[in-house]
Amino acid sequence: MMTRAIRMETHGGPEVLQLREVDIGSPDAGQVLVGQTACGVNFLDVYHRTGAYPLPLPGGCGSEAAGTVEAVGAGVTAFSIGDRVAYQGGEPGSYAQKRILPAARLVKVPDGVTDEQAAAVLLKGMTVEYLLNRCVDLKSGDFALMYAAAGGVGLLAGQWAKHRGIRLIGVAAGAAKCAKALANGYEVVIDRNSEDVLARIREITGGKGVPVVFDSIGKATFTTSIDCLAPRGILVSFGATSGPPPPVEASLLQKKGSLYFTRPTLATYAVSPEEYAASSGEVFAMVANFALRPEIGQRYPLADAAKAHEDLEAGRTSGSTILIP
Repeated sequence: MMTRAIRMETHGGPEVLQLREVDIGSPDAGQVLVGQTACGVNFLDVYHRTGAYPLPLPGGCGSEAAGTVEAVGAGVTAFSIGDRVAYQGGEPGSYAQKRILPAARLVKVPDGVTDEQAAAVLLKGMTVEYLLNRCVDLKSGDFALMYAAAGGVGLLAGQWAKHRGIRLIGVAAGAAKCAKALANGYEVVIDRNSEDVLARIREITGGKGVPVVFDSIGKATFTTSIDCLAPRGILVSFGATSGPPPPVEASLLQKKGSLYFTRPTLATYAVSPEEYAASSGEVFAMVANFALRPEIGQRYPLADAAKAHEDLEAGRTSGSTILIP
């Protein structure tokens, strides 16, 4: 079976994302053919494209999508033709019109959640779920700091934190993005274009610092993140849009107040089928109940995947980005 898909021959800039006609065959035992209606775009895809997280090449790009089951292989009983499904993770290659996937990777999209919402929210929502629910022990009334507050993960984090009573402080660039983050559940948003993040954190917390910093920026914000923490605080480094954070010396954590550092990934927080199902199920339930409102800030045709990456890397996007096959 032929389909159109984005392929990469080498790692590099957005221009390496090329639309191709590829033969994907037919689903084998345990596999499902999905006709995809929306493909999520995440910064993880940029890491894969650039080689920051190297992939075997040639290959595909993209980590999540939603669509409809068009065929099932032998032994597949959990899904039927016509089921609406979504997935995240696994082998990259979601930027495509059709895709064959292991049935174990798919989850059903419930009524009340559109395909576009599913593609925009699953990976980011599961990231927020494990960060706020399982990575750290945050209680109602606790402060925490989140960078990139107006991004796809950031907006969902603000909504999720508000739902749980966590007082999330955001960092965003510019008045418009700060206003958007405030409208999505943040207690306070710091404009990094015009304000000193550390000074504002000390002001907001009465000099105590925050117990947790969620840092998706990496190299450029590492020192500030460490200095924003209260004694025995936790730096959760879950991204590296400015480059990887520097090596963490044990003596630094000691001197700065018996701090903790963790570098988690969604893959290890959804490693078992049970964890994958529970996390994705909670995300979709939050969307269906309107506790999570995924904002799709940008839609691009599949052929414009390179443009989507350009805009994402340049900070020209807000909320979630999807490709339409």
